[in-house]
Amino acid sequence: MRIGLLQLNPKVGDLPGNAARVEAAYARAATLGAELCLTPELALTGYPPRDMLLYAGFARAAWAQAQSLAERLHQKYPHGPALLLGCPEANATGRGKALFNAALWCEGGRIVRSFRKALLPTYDVFDEARYFEPGDASAGSGVVEYRGVTFGVTICEDLWNDKDYWPHRLYPVDPVEAAVAAGACALLNLSASPFSLRKQTLRQDMLATIAKKHGLPLAYCNQVGGNDELVFDGRSAIMGADGALRARAEGFAEDVLVAELFGPAAAPVKPEDLSAPAETWRALVLGTRDYLAKCGFKKALLGLSGGIDSAVVAAVAAEALGPQNVLGVLMPSPWSSAGSIDDSLELARNLGIATRTIPIEPLMQGFDTALAESFAALAPEKGPDTTEENVQSRIRGNLLMALSNKTGALLLTTGNKSELAVGYCTIYGDMSGGFALISDLPKTQVYALARHINTLKAPAIPPAIIDKAPSAELKPDQKDQDSLPPYEILDAILALHVEKERTAAEIVAAGYDADTVTRVCGLVKGAEFKRRQAAPGIKIAWRSFGSGWRMPLAAAALP
Repeated sequence: MRIGLLQLNPKVGDLPGNAARVEAAYARAATLGAELCLTPELALTGYPPRDMLLYAGFARAAWAQAQSLAERLHQKYPHGPALLLGCPEANATGRGKALFNAALWCEGGRIVRSFRKALLPTYDVFDEARYFEPGDASAGSGVVEYRGVTFGVTICEDLWNDKDYWPHRLYPVDPVEAAVAAGACALLNLSASPFSLRKQTLRQDMLATIAKKHGLPLAYCNQVGGNDELVFDGRSAIMGADGALRARAEGFAEDVLVAELFGPAAAPVKPEDLSAPAETWRALVLGTRDYLAKCGFKKALLGLSGGIDSAVVAAVAAEALGPQNVLGVLMPSPWSSAGSIDDSLELARNLGIATRTIPIEPLMQGFDTALAESFAALAPEKGPDTTEENVQSRIRGNLLMALSNKTGALLLTTGNKSELAVGYCTIYGDMSGGFALISDLPKTQVYALARHINTLKAPAIPPAIIDKAPSAELKPDQKDQDSLPPYEILDAILALHVEKERTAAEIVAAGYDADTVTRVCGLVKGAEFKRRQAAPGIKIAWRSFGSGWRMPLAAAALP
């Protein structure tokens, strides 16, 4: 039995376009000898469609598109393989949510039957119980016989609940066990499993464990591509009954994988670099490329400060969009060092991107003049402070947004996760923009990524940018560490607090300085209002600021 895994990059909501992608991949798989094809989860709508699913007309249009696709495939390929198609299905029972998250069995020009996802995740970025009614996980509901083989069909989360793999299960039932009990002799899974660091190692280990435990081959088809904050890394796979990896599709790229389900591997599976910098680079490039393309942008611009953050963002943008589609804007102030300007220009030359320079001293003087009387009347005891520093940042934000509006290029913000966590950023200033692509990278990881980029494209980022002490350069001789703990300490505390969900007391108990921890955790809480107004970014960590972060604003601090 040759299985075709149609690893697709859908655009959420583009029903005709996604159907065309399925059809093209199906045609290729059929040519390669596939006898049964799988798409990713909800391939027809793209994942996650979120509140588009609340519109009944959208769900009806998706079902009509699925019927039309089944008919069209049979007309063109009357002896072609059956297709398992991810698509929402109306709930006609009169009870519960309006839809099921379904896999549609398409054969002979029609939708023969559906398989409904039983386990609906409601953690982190997932909120499927908001839209879907869970399917029946009892024995027999998820099996089908086709060409002499009994298949057990599951959808994404249905695989992630094995009692022998997970020390703490989230659900009382296991659809895989139910399918095996009903006589399945092979397992199929349609997935939309998003990327995060170290997840691929966990995912492949889990697939291997399940296949080996039940002694059954397993075909797993995952979505690929960027949809808003989420990047899907693909890597669809076929696991042998012994748990060995038989075949794997490309990572971070569309692919059609056709392989024998029951036989040995046709060729050794190519190893991948799963180091954090390598994975991060691929995810950022794909996520940036897809976000702009799917939102209708062809060009991007960003401010070049001579610092590490804007250098990394520029390198990602040049790779994702082509250097001819990226503009770097230098906006020196009286406090900008000559080195920062020279480093920015060298970076731009290395990357091949265009630059423009707009000095901001005249604008700073204009603001000083305009505000002098009011400041003297309202706060006569105060001299220059962070207010004037924030004005500089907002001048730059206004200039960049003006260029974005005039040219139609999307403004990329350059803030990192460390800064966003503690509020070391200016709302309506350096936070201005439409996409914050490194907002889930702590500062220490930004440096690691910069070094990795230089192994790929040396010398893309000038060594001086990597070696210099980080500074916002909003006043003379300013350094980030004047206001923040060293990034190695800050990032370690943030990892425990934000990603590991540890309270300040627990972090102190782990050996960190109590005053530093108290201050950092207080800054995280105080910056919540800024994060609510931040541009979307790309999820890299297991726990990120974004749709999966749901902290209240008007609330007491955590203990």
